[in-house]
Amino acid sequence: MPVAKAGSLFSDLVILDADPVADAVALEKLAIWALRLYSPNVAADAPDGLILDIQGASHLLGGEAGLIEDAMRRLGDLGITAVAALADTWGAAHAVARYGGQGHQIIESGKSGEALRRLPVEALRLPAEMLPDLHLLGLDTIGELSAKPRPPLAKAFGNKLFRRIDQAFGRTPEPIEPVDAPELIKVQRVFAEPIGAPETIEKYTRRLTDQMCDRLEQAGLGVRRLDLHFTRVDNRVETVFIATAKPVREPKRLARLLCDKIETVDPGYGIEKMVMTAAFVETLVMKQTLASFEVAARPDVEDLWDVLTNRHGEGCLYRAIPTATDIPERGIKRLPPGSVDTGSSRNADYRRPQRLYRKPEPIMALAGLPDHPPRAFTWRGQRYGVTCADGPERVQGEWWVSDREKGKVRDYFVLEVENGERFWVFRTGDGQHESTGSLIWYMHGKFE
Repeated sequence: MPVAKAGSLFSDLVILDADPVADAVALEKLAIWALRLYSPNVAADAPDGLILDIQGASHLLGGEAGLIEDAMRRLGDLGITAVAALADTWGAAHAVARYGGQGHQIIESGKSGEALRRLPVEALRLPAEMLPDLHLLGLDTIGELSAKPRPPLAKAFGNKLFRRIDQAFGRTPEPIEPVDAPELIKVQRVFAEPIGAPETIEKYTRRLTDQMCDRLEQAGLGVRRLDLHFTRVDNRVETVFIATAKPVREPKRLARLLCDKIETVDPGYGIEKMVMTAAFVETLVMKQTLASFEVAARPDVEDLWDVLTNRHGEGCLYRAIPTATDIPERGIKRLPPGSVDTGSSRNADYRRPQRLYRKPEPIMALAGLPDHPPRAFTWRGQRYGVTCADGPERVQGEWWVSDREKGKVRDYFVLEVENGERFWVFRTGDGQHESTGSLIWYMHGKFE
């Protein structure tokens, strides 16, 4: 559409000059970003895409769906709207992402052909001048094109037409030329004969770790995440990684963490190359440990943190700190164990139970309105008689968190029952106005 016509149709139209060179540079930077986070093989799929070979790396983020979800979330945080497609081949993933029309899609292995046949021929990455002639012949979809005899069409359009078809269907390989971040510290070992024995893999893992630490020392850096990629003879890449609580460049410590994960690597028919990459690094300044007879040196517990975290998952260790909120289930925030944040003291003086149930459980209560405590209640099939109570403590909904909480209230009571147990219950609503809540009682905690 001419600019003048577009300007007449849309009064608030913003017109910017295209800058293909800057776009290419930005796409290259985005590919390096993905290289650090998701896969050792990432290429820019110009003009507006990335291609990632995630075979052997998707398990690091909970599988293929988890990797896609994480990538879309991170891209969204960067202000980038993206569509993801996973398929057996570069060509199929490219086509489904741009012409699939169903948002994020994961095509099961071996079913890329079915997904391709219904897509238009534009999805094959063919030269623009070739497309009008194909439409003139009535070939609008990839399925129609692939079903035609090859010799006449190859004579008219050249070999590139069916090469693109074969690449998309996986009949012809299409290698990825991955980007390489020059500032990324990387060491590798290529083997004349493939290796596969666990003790051999461990030996070369330790050697690569020694080389990596030498490189880090020269740069004055410590590693926070270390990736180790194993390229098998069948061109599949197996990946393991470790993360540390603080910058580290101690060979023994890093090698021990990596060797703990070697058992997850499937060498197949053999490994022909190992590549170790320092995905995240920070400046490391060595400090003198001070100790005296009066003051003992602080124990180095970060080593234990790293071992437990890499064995059992990133979320297995955390510090729980109080937050500035009145909603009890939001009162605790999880932070990394090395964090120095002490949290908020807003609710320090309020009486709270030692045990808070993950989700409030409904109870049947007998109580007078608008602000009387229950005289008896039934919870989990058992009836309790209340001997004494304290309350109510009113909690307002946080309208800035969710519109559904605007105007909502909870009235909390501490109830002591006949056998001496004390419970923390609440009623939704103030007992007078329907808009404040449904007047349902819930069990939220128990005092020990």
